[in-house]
Amino acid sequence: MDLGTFIDPTALAIVGGGTIASAILRTPAGDLARAIAALATLPRRRFAAEPLLQQIAALGRIARRHGAIALDKSVIADADIAAAVADIVDGHAPDAVAVRLDHLRRARIERHCAAADAWAGMAEAAPAMGMVGTLVGLVAMFVQMTDPQAIGGAMAVALLATLYGALLGNLVAMPIASRLRAAARNEAFERARIVAPLVALATREQPRPVSFTPIHHASEAA
Repeated sequence: MDLGTFIDPTALAIVGGGTIASAILRTPAGDLARAIAALATLPRRRFAAEPLLQQIAALGRIARRHGAIALDKSVIADADIAAAVADIVDGHAPDAVAVRLDHLRRARIERHCAAADAWAGMAEAAPAMGMVGTLVGLVAMFVQMTDPQAIGGAMAVALLATLYGALLGNLVAMPIASRLRAAARNEAFERARIVAPLVALATREQPRPVSFTPIHHASEAA
């Protein structure tokens, strides 16, 4: 079988261009950029919190020996842990640290879901664009009924556009969206594990209130 018979530039332009145009119109530019950038994360291993938990334990040992202020010099790659440690160094309450971590985790989930939704939207649009290509091919075929060669080309556009739409939607866009959603759920679950040790660190390193003992002078006692 000659695979070249399954390649038609017109059908590709209709389905591919229409799907891209639909994604641009229905998705904010920032979310669309994140959806494209998220492709680089697909080959990576699933997110695991173990390295982060080990780093938090190491930070706890540093704070125990040298005080919370020493954490300010630590190199922390993870943005959530870095933000929590900055709050701990500044003396924020444990509840405030927990709220900050929860906000960061939810914001991260929203970004991941927005990227997955962009690909899910393309999965919905691709078959519809395939149907548009089919209608365009049928119209061209009926217009040129007197030219057998033109009829064959128009029929190829009509059939291949449907094929391209089905393949693009079900074998490309939808699997990407599903994998991004699965990765987002996994990361949200794993990141929830780092909240408790960071809150415990904040509780231990929270500044203690200084109490003053009144000094009674001998003259006053007399």
